[in-house]
Amino acid sequence: MPQTMSVDGAVDRRKDGQVRIGNGNGVVAPVHSAQRLMSKPNADHKPDNYNDLQMEFSPLLFSSLERFLPNQMLALPREAKAQYMREILLKYSPEGERNRAQKHKEYRQKIISNYQPLHRELYTMNATFFFVPSFLKAITDNSGDSFQRIVSEPAPGIFTFEMLQPRFCELLLSEVENFEKWVFKTKFRIMQPNTMNKYGAVLDDFGLETMLDKLMDDYIRPLSKVFFSEVGGATLDSHHGFVVEYGIDRDIDLGFHVDDAEVALNVCLGKQFSGGELFFRGVRCDKHVNTETQPEEILDYCHVRGRAVLHRGRHRHGARATTDGNRINLILWCRSSVFRELKKYQKDFSSWCGECLREKKERQELSVSATKQELLKRNGEITSSVVPL
Repeated sequence: MPQTMSVDGAVDRRKDGQVRIGNGNGVVAPVHSAQRLMSKPNADHKPDNYNDLQMEFSPLLFSSLERFLPNQMLALPREAKAQYMREILLKYSPEGERNRAQKHKEYRQKIISNYQPLHRELYTMNATFFFVPSFLKAITDNSGDSFQRIVSEPAPGIFTFEMLQPRFCELLLSEVENFEKWVFKTKFRIMQPNTMNKYGAVLDDFGLETMLDKLMDDYIRPLSKVFFSEVGGATLDSHHGFVVEYGIDRDIDLGFHVDDAEVALNVCLGKQFSGGELFFRGVRCDKHVNTETQPEEILDYCHVRGRAVLHRGRHRHGARATTDGNRINLILWCRSSVFRELKKYQKDFSSWCGECLREKKERQELSVSATKQELLKRNGEITSSVVPL
């Protein structure tokens, strides 16, 4: 889906030399000299869980930042570490951004306080109810081999697999319909899923955030660690979860775009429909996002209810027109603040950008060709300089 959302949990190094850290809502803060984070994470440290702490910043942000704490702080009580990180974020967050984040928090809380869920069993992770057995077994085994057994890769970097139980799809559709009825009845103005999709709902905003956190942490991140390690698949730490709706009186299609995510999950929930195929056209970095598509990068994918598509957020794609019926899809944008920070200091993205890789191979071929020409030239000079006896 479109690249329009705020950069969650990202670290920003500005021209003034100060390092600013995002709070999950686009809020950034320079690090105070008396309170510092390390420039590199402690990869061996297992961070605490902050989900039960009531603070203005995302719990996942604290878990992600904890690896960057000074070594002498890692053994401190969780509350002390949380306070240390919170003070850094609070002290230097721009007031306007903090106000915007606070308003969104109040907006979300107002919905949750007034909306009565129809299917409360959706709001807590229940793996056997949510997932088909083959997917659940692969995640439980948690190995590259177990993941390879359940996925198909119709084009490089696009993985499809059976994921959601039919009953779960039915109940989630029912819950979304119930939420939309509540919105219509109360005339409550809700946010669009993103700037390109007008129809659908942000699942995080009416109480499903904790369940989707669990979905990303325990089920999508293990897959992404294996298939998308070069774009932060092992360090996913925030998400944006929503449904999009296509068909009569809804969005018809979706233009060519990239997602504001390192890894994107797209699962068709139903209902009955014709058309709506996804079309993929290769992975690109910011510099090359509008470059030509190579023949091997072309893929059209037909949606199947309950079947997931997992791909890099930078994989260019769109959706063809839904010509009949209604199609509703669950989308989960998964982000890595660590990858976003590291990407700022990189110039070569050939490990994942198709055009960077093509240019790199072209440079290598030119270099090899030039070296051969130079060697042949030198050999010719040597031969011509030899005087026969």
